[in-house]
Amino acid sequence: MPHDTTLIATIAVGLGLAFVGGFVARWLKLPPLVGYLLAGVAVGPFTPGFVADGGLAGQLAEIGVILLMFGVGIHFSIKDLLAVRNIAVPGAVVQIAAATVMGTVVSHWWGWSLGAGLVFGLALSTASTVVLLRALEERGILDSVNGRIAVGWLIVEDLAMVLALVLLPALGNVLGSADTQTAATAAAGDSLIWTLALTLGKVCLFVALMVVAGTRLVPWLLTQVAKTGSRELFTLSVLAVSLGIAFGAAALFGVSFALGAFFAGVVVSESELSHRVAEDSLPLQDAFSVLFFVSVGMLFDPMVMVKQPFEVLAVLGIIVLGKSLAAFFIVLAFRYPVNTALTVSASLAQIGEFSFILVGLGVTLGLLPKEGQSLVLSGALLSITLNPLVFKTIDPLLAWLRRHPRFAARMDPEEDELSDLPIGMGDVQLREHAVLIGYGRVGGVIGQSLTEQKIPFVVVEQNREYVERLREEGVPAIYGDAAVPGILEHAHLDTASILIVATPDALQARAIVEQAKGVNPSLPAVVRTHGDEERDYLESLGVDRVVMGEHALARSMLDYVLERLSALKARPLLPAPADAVVP
Repeated sequence: MPHDTTLIATIAVGLGLAFVGGFVARWLKLPPLVGYLLAGVAVGPFTPGFVADGGLAGQLAEIGVILLMFGVGIHFSIKDLLAVRNIAVPGAVVQIAAATVMGTVVSHWWGWSLGAGLVFGLALSTASTVVLLRALEERGILDSVNGRIAVGWLIVEDLAMVLALVLLPALGNVLGSADTQTAATAAAGDSLIWTLALTLGKVCLFVALMVVAGTRLVPWLLTQVAKTGSRELFTLSVLAVSLGIAFGAAALFGVSFALGAFFAGVVVSESELSHRVAEDSLPLQDAFSVLFFVSVGMLFDPMVMVKQPFEVLAVLGIIVLGKSLAAFFIVLAFRYPVNTALTVSASLAQIGEFSFILVGLGVTLGLLPKEGQSLVLSGALLSITLNPLVFKTIDPLLAWLRRHPRFAARMDPEEDELSDLPIGMGDVQLREHAVLIGYGRVGGVIGQSLTEQKIPFVVVEQNREYVERLREEGVPAIYGDAAVPGILEHAHLDTASILIVATPDALQARAIVEQAKGVNPSLPAVVRTHGDEERDYLESLGVDRVVMGEHALARSMLDYVLERLSALKARPLLPAPADAVVP
């Protein structure tokens, strides 16, 4: 093939096979990421047929990493992280440490160095945000308490991996790096403390520049470009900002492309045009991210599954069982319900993009053998493929626990002061009150309206922080999963006037209604849902009103349209001008 067509061939074949692989993966109810990785395997040097240019694919992958991290920065929400910080921050840190220890111990049995083990363990400790968001969206629990905790957990993991990418080159000497530049630095006598101080100093200088100047200059620049009304110029400005800051960070401050792109996204998120930026950059981000996953697949040697099956199973065991069980018990230790622990555990039972970036850097620095990269890639392929099945085990496990309340009681957190109403809040204060399940985006609005109308109500909520805040405000609030037998009894359902289920989880809403009707069969109920089939089932349980978000929105808009049209029809006609010609 002529040299001048190599780039075109690499992009064309890579994207073409990725499309086929992604389409087949979705048809099989698997994440498209599986198809993209397999497309890379197909054009890699370890399989027969066309072999893409590895050097070009690597550079295209760098652009994919930049745009991927740019997107992560745009969607990074400090507010969402702070809402679940008490569980997400310590939980993620402990889970990363546990998974890293497991990976290091296993690699030690294989005869690897400490540095290789640490890189290997870190790569296994972080899950894919792309895979997680897709799984939560498909289950309709992205906006639920469990969904927010899982997303916040992964945000902490992402930040930890960004820090690891910054520190790993500086720590290469101590960890046994075989990189020639690192060895030269060691020969020059640079101490570890000096190297770390210099690295962190550059990072801090870059971050300070982004916070002080970037948050003012970049939003202003995007606003000026938007005023031109040119869509292509705005898209070009977004691409120039993301790639320019990433390249400048690497060239001037020695910061990785990934970190530079991440902070470029964080800076852009401060602009009022951040939603438009995210929308315009999404096609480019998707295309180059696909090429990134294809290039990662090219590095994977399928024969590792044949030659080292036990090592592959060990990697898969750490990902799906080891770190998931660690997360499960960590969540329970923080006194969260079993369903939250199961959701977080299933969310972490896979690895993805940061794992690929980390092992790539480990191989480049000479810390991780090529064998380790293939093992991590095999673990990613298998865990991402199995992740939908892992999520499907949550509902049967919860249903079994609800049928065996004694066993569930052993696994749930011990009784604490938040699992029941405060002393003195009895039947006198709670008669003909409303019971509100969930105090998120929907439940919070309902609760505020009930407060304004001076209607007494009790909140049952799974987020401990919300319950603590509500109690400080004087609102009766109970912490726990309302679907678990016994929790709703504390809300005095027998004297309540109505049940309001604002949680987005359909199966949880079913269990809550069944529990409530068992205590008070005549209790009126209004429930939030997302589908016609679920609405029919809830109505068969005796629910008085089932509200679907899309239908409620359509009715609200239609009411406004009809109101405006009727007002226009009722408006008196203006008299004709005196000079008008009357036929």
